[in-house]
Amino acid sequence: MRIVALAGGIGGARFLRGLKAAVAPGDEITVIGNTGDDIHLYGLKVCPDLDTVMYTLGGGIHEEQGWGRTDETWSIKAEMKEYGIGPEWFGLGDRDFATHLVRSQMLTAGYTLSQVTEALCVRWKPGVRLLPMSDDRVETHVRITDEAGTRAIHFQEYWVRLHAAVDAEAIVPVGADTAKPAPGVLDAIAAADVILFPPSNPVVSIGTILAVPGIRAAVASAAAPVVGLSPIIGGAPVRGMADKVLTAVGVETTAEAVARHYGSDLIDGWLVDSADAAAVEAVEAAGITCRAIPLLMTDVEATAAMARAALELAEQVRR
Repeated sequence: MRIVALAGGIGGARFLRGLKAAVAPGDEITVIGNTGDDIHLYGLKVCPDLDTVMYTLGGGIHEEQGWGRTDETWSIKAEMKEYGIGPEWFGLGDRDFATHLVRSQMLTAGYTLSQVTEALCVRWKPGVRLLPMSDDRVETHVRITDEAGTRAIHFQEYWVRLHAAVDAEAIVPVGADTAKPAPGVLDAIAAADVILFPPSNPVVSIGTILAVPGIRAAVASAAAPVVGLSPIIGGAPVRGMADKVLTAVGVETTAEAVARHYGSDLIDGWLVDSADAAAVEAVEAAGITCRAIPLLMTDVEATAAMARAALELAEQVRR
């Protein structure tokens, strides 16, 4: 079986770990990773979502944080601070710096982001084929109004420095409208037996991937069933501040509203948490087959059970 998953961030990476535990030997998993969170810091190209997937599946992630490297040290960041070089609000540890140095050197040498990601995965052996959504530069920005006035800031500044404490007025994936899907992305979607939307942020993770011209249309027209898992449980994000960006695009913070946001033209099946079982009927009324199961990723086995339920739902809607 060939499985394609669109993923970004901690939720996506942790789901993929459960998916790997759930599939049969010989099944192939291709991950299309969000690059809208990418940012240039200290002269380096940083790809937070690609690295989170790579580290999580490769056994190098800081488990408590869900991002960055395990057994990290911070000597370089401390030295940069002594030189007055920031930003101080974004943490890059010494081990993490090495990844960004290698990536930036390869990009400068003329390799594409796809080629660089493949090379980095040779070390980490994530057990999936990891593809960036695009080799072109795409960076998500957020429009806010604060004491400095109305302005657009990089999503990382909004999420990490401001902790989404200011209302988001608009979400703009800068460069997405002219970007092209990375090599292999459209082919993987077309050849897939199942397409999954993990419980990643529907606006700035999966939404940004779908904003690259050609990807949404490829998913919508794919022969494979498309099944998503709700990142919202009981009217609140499982992790992070997804409610802030959902509000910015006019979507309520409910499992039902996120399903409707994707739409029946895009997804065939939708899993909600048992706490949101009352939403099943409304989601199905919108033309999307829906089931309620436990969706908290408390450990790998619980996450694998979620993945198996998603694959089972895919088989149901396929028929």
